[in-house]
Amino acid sequence: MNCRGGWRLSLTPSSCRLLLESTCVPLLSLIIFSTILSIPAGAQVSPDKHVLIINEVGLSHSLTDFITQQIVEGVHQTQNEHVEFHLENLDLISSPDRPSRAEIRDWLVKKYGTYKLDAVVAVGPDSINFLSNYTQTMFLDVPIVICGSAAEFAGNPRLDSRFTGTWMQYEPVKTIEVALRLFPKTRHVVIVGGTSAFDATAVSATKTRIASLSSKLDLAYMTDLEMNELLKRLQQLPEHTIALYISFFQDAAGRKFINATGALPMVAKASNAPVFGMSDMYLGHGIVGGNLMRFQEQGKVSARIISQLLEGKKAQDIPIETLPSSYVFDWKSLQQWHIPESRLPPESLVMFREPSLWERTKWIWITCITIIVGLSAIAGYLQYSRKQLRLARDRQMELSGMLITAEENERSRLASELHDDFSQRLAVLALGLENVAEAMPPLPQETGRQVRTLLDSAAELGADLHTLSHRLHSATLERLGLATGISALCRELAAQKNVQIDFSSDAILGSAHPDVALCLFRIVQEGLQNSRKHSGTSKVKVALREQGDRLYVSVRDEGCGFDVNELDKKSGLGVRSMKERVHFLGGKLAIHSEPGKGTAVEAWVPHQPKPGPGKR
Repeated sequence: MNCRGGWRLSLTPSSCRLLLESTCVPLLSLIIFSTILSIPAGAQVSPDKHVLIINEVGLSHSLTDFITQQIVEGVHQTQNEHVEFHLENLDLISSPDRPSRAEIRDWLVKKYGTYKLDAVVAVGPDSINFLSNYTQTMFLDVPIVICGSAAEFAGNPRLDSRFTGTWMQYEPVKTIEVALRLFPKTRHVVIVGGTSAFDATAVSATKTRIASLSSKLDLAYMTDLEMNELLKRLQQLPEHTIALYISFFQDAAGRKFINATGALPMVAKASNAPVFGMSDMYLGHGIVGGNLMRFQEQGKVSARIISQLLEGKKAQDIPIETLPSSYVFDWKSLQQWHIPESRLPPESLVMFREPSLWERTKWIWITCITIIVGLSAIAGYLQYSRKQLRLARDRQMELSGMLITAEENERSRLASELHDDFSQRLAVLALGLENVAEAMPPLPQETGRQVRTLLDSAAELGADLHTLSHRLHSATLERLGLATGISALCRELAAQKNVQIDFSSDAILGSAHPDVALCLFRIVQEGLQNSRKHSGTSKVKVALREQGDRLYVSVRDEGCGFDVNELDKKSGLGVRSMKERVHFLGGKLAIHSEPGKGTAVEAWVPHQPKPGPGKR
């Protein structure tokens, strides 16, 4: 039998077996189907269902290839039972020496007579027409599913109750109308088609449908040309022209072409006018778009219908559907011809849209913005925490200032009471004792000695109270200034403690702020007391001078020294008081010491302390 393109794709329990009976089907398509239809090894069961798919052209044609894949994949996704698919490529369009239809019928009956077929699928108009003519002599009682064609392409056949499936809706007028919407100045429409039987059928159906447009448009048919001549004419189309690509399997010289992936890209590249089409399989190969037959959707619907038949539903219970065409456009072609999407019909679908810069990078931007927001939130929280910490420190300084002020006020009050009250009362007591001693007759020697001892003790007690009063609050500091006050303090302590205190002072210009003077006075006082207690030396140096806008004071000794790293652990209230006083006034305190190398206490305080919390 000389029937071109017959082959079978059989799913066995252990593998997918491909039986090639003719070399017209490309090896690549066979490999694709072998991969798609393969099933895992190890399922040792026999096929439960048999489906015969009859294509009118080989799988090298994208439409046939795609619909067949959609059917096979869709059925396997919906069936629990094992299905064996048999594929026949009758090549009824392109075979120059094709057998008669009666011979094809006899060959198919002979080949599949032993099979219990559950469904036959006719893909393409000529396959549908062929089966409709032999419904009484082949595949009796087997439901037939039609797809891949519009009714007029198949000759509007009369189909009996065994036929079900889908027709496509062919609307070339709508495609031309939407082209006029996009190019309103259009005056010429060129219809491009080939010379094969299918091409002629499609061109004839198109001519019938668009005949009504001839009154307002110049319709020209380029359907009987050799490919090279066609391409030359397409390069020289007049202005305000659009091209409508129908089908091109063969040119006038008899050269064969793969319609969608071979001829169409050549036509679209050569044309100096935008090219529109009638099939969604043409998208991505050069057409702008149009009111397209949706073959992709038809493949899915056909798979669903076959699945229903395999599940036991009758063909007469599944009426033939007509799938509506849709407005679909190629985004790249819209960009090429500068067509804004706002001019497309509202229900249009745009395919192959390239993502915008925002769409390509939005996750990067979202990530960056999220990070920035997160870091901003952290920075805000840290800023807030820093502000709260600063407020806490200011509050602490204010409290320290209040404590220092309260301490000095209390010192002043105690010094005043000691000097004005207790010292005076003690002086009155001493004077009274002295008067009593003088008024009394001569006393025994021992009694006189005791009275003199009491008088001396009262005098010493008065001197000690005076000294204590001076330590608590130096009147000299207020009356005579900082340098004189510190000098007096040094002389007083040197005399009382029998130590050598060398005091040096530069000329202090103007009078120091009371808070600054009191701060430096207390630092010298505390430094001298600590030196006397801990240094083990009897020689101390005190210096007071100006350094720019600051006053500098230091207390140095050459005693035993200590490790300053242990200062925070061992320092008492005196050192902490010095630090708080200096910090409160915006100054700086430094303590330098090493074991065996003496100690130096240094302080720098502004002439005028900066306003701050708690400053007087």
